Amino acid sequence: MGRIAEVFKRYSTTRLIGFTVAGDPDKETCIRIARTLIGAGADILELGVPFSDPVADGPTIQRAGDRALAAGTTPDTVFAIVRELRKDSDTPIVLLTYFNTVFKRGMERFYRDARSVGVDGILIADMPLEEAGEALEAAKKYGIDQIFLVTQTTSDERLQKIAAHAGGFLYLVSVLGVTGARSSVPEAAFDLVRRVKAVTHIPVALGFGISGPDQVKACAAHGADGVIVGSAIVDIIERTIHDPDAMEQELAGFISRLKLAACGSRLQ
Repeated sequence: MGRIAEVFKRYSTTRLIGFTVAGDPDKETCIRIARTLIGAGADILELGVPFSDPVADGPTIQRAGDRALAAGTTPDTVFAIVRELRKDSDTPIVLLTYFNTVFKRGMERFYRDARSVGVDGILIADMPLEEAGEALEAAKKYGIDQIFLVTQTTSDERLQKIAAHAGGFLYLVSVLGVTGARSSVPEAAFDLVRRVKAVTHIPVALGFGISGPDQVKACAAHGADGVIVGSAIVDIIERTIHDPDAMEQELAGFISRLKLAACGSRLQ
């Protein structure tokens, strides 16, 4: 059993997945941020591989990607960050990337290098299932969970096909559109949780727009196995970018509040 599966089986409460862009604002600060997220209670760490055209991401994460690229972040930098984190943490690490980044490095090489530093899962945001054959082969060969996105427009037939090939968890997109902090989680997102859980036993995690304890609590109450928070974390990084100590303190407090909310009771 992989580390992601162990996290979802260990407790009955909703798992908190914290996202940040690898290399934002620079390698060393990113490592410090990642350790803060883990130390404050994130059950899984998701690292975005910076890309020049992140079509699924809103302005907040786009700016973070620009900062990381300006600092010289490459896939090698991302792998070096994971390698450093593995010196003192067994927390599952997922990479969120885009197909062109993986294709340029070479599919097998990307997965081999990811496994060698301790990556547990990979989500290629713009890779449909129909074009995932090579990635699935590499994921199986190197023991990496291949994670897929599911949206509100995903048909039941397509959902079953995705679930049959996915590993780790299914990333459920809570809104139509791009990433970015929002004030509430739409009821349609909870309907999606119920629809997906009716056809698969793979854990489901809601992401896109979830930005505070009340939203996390609502997701947990409606049966989400995991909740992914990204833009709200990156907002804190951007706001405190010139004061790393303040950044660390604010991130730790924020994650602690989210974790407490994630551990709340679910609806019966």
